[in-house]
Amino acid sequence: MTTVSIIGKGSMANAIGGAIASGGSTVDYLGREGGTVTGDVVVLAVPYPEVDAVLASYGDALAGKIVVDITNPLDFATFDALVVPADSSAAAVIAEKLPGSTVLKAFNTTFAATLSSKTVGSLPTTVLIAGDDDSAKATLAELITAGGLRAIDAGPLKRARELEALGFLQITLAAGEKISWTGGFGLAD
Repeated sequence: MTTVSIIGKGSMANAIGGAIASGGSTVDYLGREGGTVTGDVVVLAVPYPEVDAVLASYGDALAGKIVVDITNPLDFATFDALVVPADSSAAAVIAEKLPGSTVLKAFNTTFAATLSSKTVGSLPTTVLIAGDDDSAKATLAELITAGGLRAIDAGPLKRARELEALGFLQITLAAGEKISWTGGFGLAD
């Protein structure tokens, strides 16, 4: 199976790692300040404001890797806007900074609780994946489905902007106590 390196040790890192490990893959957890990247797939499970520091710490170790951006680039001071340009996304910004990596957007429209329970209400938890490399998206989708979650190809990396808007909406609904942090959006066929 595949080895996945997860940068971050918070609730999302643990939920993603738990799901991937339950599918039979090896998961390594790395601190934000640096470490040895052993995985062919690397998940950036840190808040968006920490991305630059993480990329500075890991630098060339991410070249040739599939890098999965899970961030939602919120204005954490106001919870009222995204901090990337309207025609861009956090994933696009990361892809520009990692020209030797294949960047995907995924996991940002799910909460840790729904990744751990593998359900949203009565529906299976769905992970939407955006990226420009079909092989990389298929690799990530296999890891996700092996772990008991549902994966849907959401299109090219430019769709990350819409995924980030959806993630932003879900977070603001939960922060405003309109939905619970154990809930979220589910997709039915």
